[in-house]
Order: sequence, then C-alpha cells, then structure tokens
Amino acid sequence: MSYEFTIIVPVYNEEENLERVEKELSDYIAKSTKKTKVLFVNDGSKDNSQKLIELICQRSPDFSYLLFEENRGLSAAIKAGFDFADTELVGYIDSDLQTAPDDFNLLLEEIEEFDLVTGVRADRKDSFVKNMSSTIANSIRRAFTHDGMDDTGCPLKVIKTDYAKRIPMFKGLHRFLPAMILLQNGKIKQVPVRHFPRMAGTAKFGLWNRLLGPLMDCFAYLWMKKKYINYSVAKRG
Repeated sequence: MSYEFTIIVPVYNEEENLERVEKELSDYIAKSTKKTKVLFVNDGSKDNSQKLIELICQRSPDFSYLLFEENRGLSAAIKAGFDFADTELVGYIDSDLQTAPDDFNLLLEEIEEFDLVTGVRADRKDSFVKNMSSTIANSIRRAFTHDGMDDTGCPLKVIKTDYAKRIPMFKGLHRFLPAMILLQNGKIKQVPVRHFPRMAGTAKFGLWNRLLGPLMDCFAYLWMKKKYINYSVAKRG
C-alpha cells in the first residue's frame, strides 16, 4: 500500500525532543487512518539534531529528512515540506510535541469534505504572556483575513497537497495558511485538539515574532491577496 499522508516535522535545535518525537510518531503511524510517513525538515540546526534525525531514518523507512544549508525559518521549512511531499495529504506538527500526533486522526476525519483542517488548541498550557500575545495576534489577523479561524498558529494541520503546493509562501505566511486556502476557493475547518506544556528544549518564538511580527505580516498578506492569481477553466478543446 502506497503512502497517503506525509507529516512534516520542522526541526531547529530540538535534540532534547527527538527521541520522544520518534516514539510518538511511530506509535501514531501504527494507528493512523491513512498510510503515513514522516518528513523531518532540519532548518539548519546547530546542535545534534541532524545526527539524531539520521539515526531515526535509518531505523525506519517511514521516516526521511531534508537538511537546509542554513537556518531559513519555520515558513521555509513548511514550504520545503510541501514542495517535497508526494502524497495526497500533507500535515505538520512541531517537534516540541505540544500537540499530540494522535489528534491527526481527528483532522483526517474531516479532510474529505475540506481542503484544510486545522487544530484549535483547547485549554492551552502556555504562559499567560504567550497566551495573551497569541490571542491578540489572532484577533488582528482575523480582522485582516476574515478567515474565521481562532488559532492559525496551532501546529497541527492537514491539507490536501495540491492546495498546499499552490500556496505562495513567504516568511511569516505559515500563520496565514487557512486564508491562503480560501484564496484558492478552498474550504477550511477547525477542530479542537489537545495541548500540552513543552517538555524539553526552548521556544523559538518570543513577543516580537508572536505579536509585532504577525502584524507586519498582515500587510504582506493583503498585498498577496491583491496580487494573487486564481482561475478556473470552464472548457478545454
């Protein structure tokens, strides 16, 4: 049976988490409702992440990786995953595992009727400052995009790959994936998922790139929306 679903795992200096990532994703693959494989995208890590990733991939054919020459950021890592995905469906999860791989099945239940299904982190286990900055950023983003999504920063998403590959990604646009699917006249849905505290490693985002950065990205999105080319062919001879 050929693979149906690729899970992208962006990695940047996450050596402390990768053993748990391997275990939890291996456990999920065994119970996934789709034939699933994992694609690590190492975003130029400076620690031992790459060595650990290669060992994981040697142990299982369900795991593979891309290694960037240098750090390019989360949006670039996700874009690379989209570019190299060869399955009908693609998703992603952060390597800190603050969301559960098992909850991909909740999203997969809905994906047949939609083109993107995103998680909404219920009962978030983050700090007050992190939660508040995310709430404000999401409110600002919704005012710009009108996508109706409550938590586009949730690192648990499933997308039909043909839609994902048409997203014109730029730095910061990973926060606008639902809106970019809407630009393609696609359908989107959000589903509550579990959320957990970070168990190891350090967060890669602070107040600037959780609040002020996304505000600037909203203007980039508006420019993209104005310039975006979308068409449908009525007839071909």
